[in-house]
Amino acid sequence: MEYRNDNGALVIGHQNETLRLEAWGQDSLRIRVTEYPDFTANDWALSEPVANADRQADITVNDDGTAAIENGRLRATVNAAGVLSFFRDGKLILREYYRSYFGTESDESRCLKIIARDWKPIVGGDYGLTLRFDANDGEKIFGMGQYQQKYLDLKGCTLELAQRNSQVTVPFAVSSLGYGFLWNHPGVGAVTFGKNMTEWHAAATKQLDYWLTVADDPAHIVENYTAVTGRAPAVPDKLLGLWQSKLRYRTQDEVLEVARKYKKLGIPLDIIVIDFFHWTRQGDWHFDRDYWPDPKAMCDELHAMGTKVVVSVWPSVDRKSENFGEMYDKGYLIRTERGSIQTYDFQGDCLEIDCTNPAARKFIWEKCKQNYYDFGIDCFWLDNAEPDYAVYDYDNYRYYLGPALEVTNIYPQLYVRAFEDGIEAEHPGEPRLHLVRSGWAGSQKYSTLIWSGDVPSTFAALEDQVAAGLNMGLAGIPWWTTDIGGFMTDDVNDPGFKELLLRWFEFAVYTPFVRMHGDRGPHDIPALSDSDHGGGSLYTGHANELWSYGEDAFAIMKDQLKIRDGLKPYVADLFKQASATGAPLLRTMFYEFPDDAKAWELQDQYMFGDRYLVAPILHAGERSRDVYLPAGQWQNVDDGQTYEGGQTVTAAAPLERIPVFKRL
Repeated sequence: MEYRNDNGALVIGHQNETLRLEAWGQDSLRIRVTEYPDFTANDWALSEPVANADRQADITVNDDGTAAIENGRLRATVNAAGVLSFFRDGKLILREYYRSYFGTESDESRCLKIIARDWKPIVGGDYGLTLRFDANDGEKIFGMGQYQQKYLDLKGCTLELAQRNSQVTVPFAVSSLGYGFLWNHPGVGAVTFGKNMTEWHAAATKQLDYWLTVADDPAHIVENYTAVTGRAPAVPDKLLGLWQSKLRYRTQDEVLEVARKYKKLGIPLDIIVIDFFHWTRQGDWHFDRDYWPDPKAMCDELHAMGTKVVVSVWPSVDRKSENFGEMYDKGYLIRTERGSIQTYDFQGDCLEIDCTNPAARKFIWEKCKQNYYDFGIDCFWLDNAEPDYAVYDYDNYRYYLGPALEVTNIYPQLYVRAFEDGIEAEHPGEPRLHLVRSGWAGSQKYSTLIWSGDVPSTFAALEDQVAAGLNMGLAGIPWWTTDIGGFMTDDVNDPGFKELLLRWFEFAVYTPFVRMHGDRGPHDIPALSDSDHGGGSLYTGHANELWSYGEDAFAIMKDQLKIRDGLKPYVADLFKQASATGAPLLRTMFYEFPDDAKAWELQDQYMFGDRYLVAPILHAGERSRDVYLPAGQWQNVDDGQTYEGGQTVTAAAPLERIPVFKRL
């Protein structure tokens, strides 16, 4: 073992590896390991200037071949076999899994020949890498972004580290033992939080890179994490009420007709969304003038009614698009390693723009500025942002930044950067928002509102969204939303769907954004045109406005929207907290009550900020449910009854409301 102090970093030479451990923020360390001559210059998610960057960590090198580095409350040690252990306030919280004999007696001495950092050379390329840690009995793991499952506690779960429609990999884990762990690698892989070991795997990488922080509670762990990866900026005004969307408004007249009706009914409409195939072909990035003859006049009228306009943008480019030839010639499109050059096949023979290329990002922004932004479009809906491949064969795609296996998870973040940087150049410092179907660690700093993707219209999916939203918040993403009612509806007239829609709407009132959207089947509405392209050629879904589901449902949603309108000042304050400290709006019970052991067990209720306890209804036909109230006083917002905390109560949940308790 060879040790040296490199300007405050502990650098270790061990066999073919070079390890670098250094202070990186409050009570935090960054750990990098490589078998190459040097480390890459990529900081990836660690994009922010770190606190006390000029403060050198305390480094100790011992005569027995061991060493240690300490930054505040976090201490890391390395033994003679190169095995790393981490301590919070002197207590072991994480240790690399090592089961191989190295010539000295220790707990790690075994004959299994299993090592902590397992490099597997890729012929002609970089390395596959597996990193192992000992498991901790009784530990709970949260965060990691959005996975379509009901489990809030991820202990015992295996998670793919890859972006898919409705799956958002944000590889930051929060432990009940008081630490946070960032896997600072944007490539494809997997993590298993097993009972016997934790195992992180990268399919292809040049180096190992992770970051570790410690704190007393989840709130301060998230605060430390967002200090080094960035925090969400201010939210633009007048976006905290109703967002109206459907699959799909096909014409300018349809959009205006809906907005005018909301205005006539006296229902405030903050946003109306123009979804996909308002264009001629994918990759044209402009309105089909046959159906959208005067976008500027449309935006002007909507703005006069107090409604902002969002337009959908896809990264897919049809070979018949007016921009395909130029983009292909300039290398602006994602490449395949073998076979056809096609990467996407929905309604066309498409490739997708390579948003890891700065020139390609500039190209798509300039087209969207000219054809949307300059007409008055307020926000962009960056759909298919994973990107959505025809087949998720990540080993077959290559970007400007490198093979997809090494970098693909950062794609949605860079897709947003095209619009974030473009609008910043137009209006420096002006708050903005981008609705995006995916993200990665640090996406929050780029005005990213992630929605949970094309999820089914089922109660099981609604339950999944509760866990998804809470874990996204713990992974540093405070701007999050869902399609109210789910996206995929077979029969819009099914009474069971209407019940689901109302329960989902009631849940959405106590989330960051209230957004009506979905594909309301069946697809029995004739197309406007028999052409093979253009805005009139594609199917649409049934109506999805508040009044579309009958008078009873309309009355319930109007009443719920009034509750949301009354909450707007409170919600605005929560967004300010997110910008200041990284605090999510959707908070697990243990986030607010970390000393309450029962709060760590709950996954079907949550806190909306620090004031409202929300218990969504997650099963069909349910008209009451148990709600756990932590210590303190709680008032049922429906009937005003006050309860002492530290008990479980049974709360009524008629169809028109869900149980919500205000913390007094």
